[in-house]
Amino acid sequence: MVKVASLFSQILSLIDRHGFASLVTKLKAEKAAKGFGCWDQFVAMLFCQLAQARSLREIESGLKSCEGQLRHLGMKEAAKRSTLSYANAHRPWQLYEGIFYALLERVQACAPRKKFRFRNKLLSLDATVIELCASMFDWARFRATKGALKLHLLLDHDGCLPVYACIGEGREADVNVAWELELPKGSIVVVDRGYVDYLLFKRWSEEGVFFVTRQKRNAAALAFAQRPVPPGTAVLRDEIIIHQAFEAGAKARQELRRVVVWLEDKQEELVLLSNNFALAAATIAAIYKQRWQIELFFKAIKQNLRIKTFVGTSANAVHIQIWTALIAMLLLKLLQFRSSLKWALSNLIALLRWNLFTYRDLWAWLNAPFETPPQSMELQQAWLNLDSMPA
Repeated sequence: MVKVASLFSQILSLIDRHGFASLVTKLKAEKAAKGFGCWDQFVAMLFCQLAQARSLREIESGLKSCEGQLRHLGMKEAAKRSTLSYANAHRPWQLYEGIFYALLERVQACAPRKKFRFRNKLLSLDATVIELCASMFDWARFRATKGALKLHLLLDHDGCLPVYACIGEGREADVNVAWELELPKGSIVVVDRGYVDYLLFKRWSEEGVFFVTRQKRNAAALAFAQRPVPPGTAVLRDEIIIHQAFEAGAKARQELRRVVVWLEDKQEELVLLSNNFALAAATIAAIYKQRWQIELFFKAIKQNLRIKTFVGTSANAVHIQIWTALIAMLLLKLLQFRSSLKWALSNLIALLRWNLFTYRDLWAWLNAPFETPPQSMELQQAWLNLDSMPA
C-alpha cells in the first residue's frame, strides 16, 4: 500500500490551494473555462520548469505518461497542448504573480540570516536581459533585428530570495524601476553603476534608505574630508565628497562617502559610493562584493529553468512562464532550507527532475536521496511468498 504521494505531488502541496482559489476568483481567471482549470494549467507549467520540458508537446507527453498518477496532483487528465496554449495566451499572468508573493511569505520564514552582524536588511537590485527572436516575438522588438525583455529583481540576502520582480521592456532603463520601489527604512540596497542617479540617491537618503554602488569613471567630485583608514586592509582611502552642481544638479547634491579599495586579483582600484557613514570602510567593500549573489541568481535561473526558451509566443504566455520559473525557484529554495544536506541548486534540480513521480516521503528523500526506501510490510510479505514458491 502506498502511504505517500509522488514527490511532485508533495511539492505542489506547498502551494496554498485556498489562496490559489481566492486569486482565481479575484482575477476571474476561469471565466468561460470548460473543464481545464487554472490549477491544471499551473501544474502543467510547473512541470515544464521542474521536468525541463522544451515544448508543449513534451509537457503533454510527460504528463500523459503518468496518467494514473495525476489524481494526486489535483488533475483529472493531462492537458492537450492546444488547450494549454490557449490558456497561456488568454488567462491573466497576474495569477502567477500573486502565487509568487503568497509563497514568498512562507519561504522567508525559513530563510537563514545573512552573514553580516548589522541588523539592517541587505538588498541587491539588478536586471537581466532575456533575448527573444524579433520575428517570433514581434511585440518585444526594441531594435531592427532584436527582441528582448528585462527581468528586474530585488534580492533579499536573507536566504538570497527575490522579494520583488518586474518584467519590463528590453529598452527600459534599469533606474526607472528603482524609482518605483518603496524600500524599507534602514535597509541597505546594493546597485551597480546603471542605477547611479543623484536625485534618486537624495530621495533614498531622505527616506532613511542606505545604498552602496560604484562611482562613475568620469564623476566630478570634490573630497573635502578624509576619514581614518585601518592598516592592513585593502582600503586605500575613505573620504567625504560632494559632486559638482553641474553634474549632480543643485537639488540632488549631498555629502556622500567614497571608499577606494584595492583589488589584488585585478590589480586595480574599486571606487564605491555610499550614504552610510556608520559602517567600517571594509564592511562597505564587503557589502558591495555581496552584489555578486544576484548575478549568481540570474545565472542559476537561466541555466536550470526555462526562461531562455519559451513554449508560447504571446506576451501573456512569456510572462506566465517567467513567473512560473520564479515560483519554482522559491520552491527549490524552500527544499534547500529544510534539508539537512547542503544541496547545490543544480544537483537538486537534476535529481528532482529524475524523481518527480517517485513515491517517497519528500523530506526523507531530501535528507537521504541515495538510500533505498524501507519496504512496506505488504511488499516484504510478497517477496517472502515469491521466494517460497517451488522452482
